[in-house]
Amino acid sequence: MSFCDLHVHSNYSDGTCAPAELITLAEGAGLSALALCDHNTVAGLPDFLAAAEGSAVEAVPGIEFSTDYRGTELHILGLFIRPEYYAPITAMMADYHRRKEQSNIDLVENLSRAGYAIDYAAIKTSTADGFVNRAIIAAALMEKGYVDSIQAAFKTLLKPSHGYYNPPKRPDAYETIRFIKSIGAAAVLAHPFLNLDEAGLRAFLPEAVACGLDGMEVLYPKFTPEQT
Repeated sequence: MSFCDLHVHSNYSDGTCAPAELITLAEGAGLSALALCDHNTVAGLPDFLAAAEGSAVEAVPGIEFSTDYRGTELHILGLFIRPEYYAPITAMMADYHRRKEQSNIDLVENLSRAGYAIDYAAIKTSTADGFVNRAIIAAALMEKGYVDSIQAAFKTLLKPSHGYYNPPKRPDAYETIRFIKSIGAAAVLAHPFLNLDEAGLRAFLPEAVACGLDGMEVLYPKFTPEQT
C-alpha cells in the first residue's frame, strides 16, 4: 500500500521547509506522491518539480486559494496545475496580494500601537519570497511571548472581532472553483470544518459540486473522528 500527502506548504508561504527539502522528507517517509499547495502562490513549484525529477516521489503542483463564501474564508486547493498556467495565476492573484499586504501592514501597526512589539519589515524579510500571512504574524507574536501558540493567536489577537485585523477582499469561492476547472486542474475543499459547521458545509457543497468541486479534505489533525 502506498501513501501520499496532497496538501503541504513550503517556506514560500507558511511552511518551514524549502520546496526541495519537502521532496527529501517525502522520500524518507516513504510517500509515493506529494502536492505542494502554498497559499495563493505558485512561486515554489518550479523548484519543487525540479527536486522531484528522478526521485521516487511524484510531485503534484498545486496552490491553496483563500476565498470568500458568504463572509466566511474558505480555502480551495487547485491540484495538478500545469506550468503554462503559473503566469496567469500569478497575474490573477496580484490584486489580492496587494490587498493582503495592506491588511498585514495594518494588522501589525494596530498590534504595535497596542503595545505588541513586532515589526512588519522584520517579519517580511524572514520569509522566502516576502510572503506574509496571519500564521507568520502569529509565529512572530509567539516568539515574543505574547501568545503560547499560533492557535492561541488566531483565537485572540488575530481574530477580526478583536479589532486589530481587517480581512482583505477575497475572490469568490464558487468563481475560484470554476477557474480551477477551466485550467484543467482538480478543485478540492481544504479542511472544511476549520471554517464551517456541518450545516454550513451542507449548504455550500451542492453549488460547489455544480461548479466542478472534485473532492474534500477529510483527514486533518484537528478533526474529531466524528467529523472525519
